[in-house]
Amino acid sequence: MILTDLYAPRANRMKASEIRELLKLLDRPGIISFAGGIPDPALFPSDAFREATQRALSGEAAQSALQYAASEGLAALREWIAQHMRSLGVPAVPENILITSGSQQALDHLGKLFIGTGDAVALGFPTYLGALGAFNAYEPLYVRLDPNGNRSVERMREEAQGAKIKLAYVTPDFANPTGETLSKAARLAILAQAEEMGAAIVEDAAYQALRFEGEDIAPILALEAAQSGTIETCRTLYCGSFSKTLAPGLRIGWVCAAKTVIDKLVLLKQAGDLHAATLNQAIVAEVAGSIFDTHVPRLRAAYGARLRAMLGALERYMPDGVRWTNPDGGMFVWLTLPPDFDATALLSRALEHDIAFVPGAAFFPDGSGRNTLRLNFSKPDEEMIEDGIRRLAGLVREGPRQSQPC
Repeated sequence: MILTDLYAPRANRMKASEIRELLKLLDRPGIISFAGGIPDPALFPSDAFREATQRALSGEAAQSALQYAASEGLAALREWIAQHMRSLGVPAVPENILITSGSQQALDHLGKLFIGTGDAVALGFPTYLGALGAFNAYEPLYVRLDPNGNRSVERMREEAQGAKIKLAYVTPDFANPTGETLSKAARLAILAQAEEMGAAIVEDAAYQALRFEGEDIAPILALEAAQSGTIETCRTLYCGSFSKTLAPGLRIGWVCAAKTVIDKLVLLKQAGDLHAATLNQAIVAEVAGSIFDTHVPRLRAAYGARLRAMLGALERYMPDGVRWTNPDGGMFVWLTLPPDFDATALLSRALEHDIAFVPGAAFFPDGSGRNTLRLNFSKPDEEMIEDGIRRLAGLVREGPRQSQPC
């Protein structure tokens, strides 16, 4: 028997993440990696986590920290997150919060809850690769959503070919992969389009806290709640994460939404893994409660300096015809090369010079964007950024070549 013959048809849409494969290069000596969206481990609040872990495993606290927990998540952590959401303008209470194993699991659960056979999802071209990975298993049709709300609902419905558009997926702040941020007007336009389509909005807010320049803009969920007067009638589903602000390895994220949605997601959580790791939740609850407001400004200062270093190096070294975004925060800069370039071929050459990045086609549902690429600036230091961009620009100056296996 060949078991592969028994796979469900959706297995054909499951593909290896180019980013996860490139992360294997991080341990290679001398590599300058602009590939993964990886926090700098030197900035992890390790002492705070060590002390919180010791307390969580001391005395009677250890009994609850090592035990099963409610699928919704620990009460203390849900309360902290609800307070955090209220500080962003969302009138949330703990019952509006589900703790997930990272925001990636939140995307998977939302796809499972909303996407049926033959349904469609509206999202940006390009969009977060992890969202495509989460949604692909539910076999949706993808239609192009203009992030600024300038593309008509009529046009999106034509592309959907009769399929119901169930979700509009958007990252309003410092989007992965482009680094771009939506204005308040664009957020309101997305909300209006979702209302017209009768779709839910998945608001991926993984980078919301990492603003280096400019004023904060209210989340879509906050804008919608202000219009309706309550979160309970909102169509927006907010996905948050501690991975970019505290530490990714503990895998703690959350969904903030109407209670009726949270109740259904709890059932999916129970079926999937019962609950997020109890010990990890307890540790994150203590660390977030004690240092979040002082730790995040430290990240903003460090990553902001690295972004400025990257933008400066791009300006100095990149030849004419190359364009890039100018983010106000987050972890990424998006490059657009001249049309005759293939970023996958460029990566093959870049790896020979110990430079890694992610070719942009991976972020397009239709495989387009061959002349684009994503650069991460949070992991390498400023000296590495200067050297890496100088080397990469030298390869771009040599001109395009044919694609080769990398």
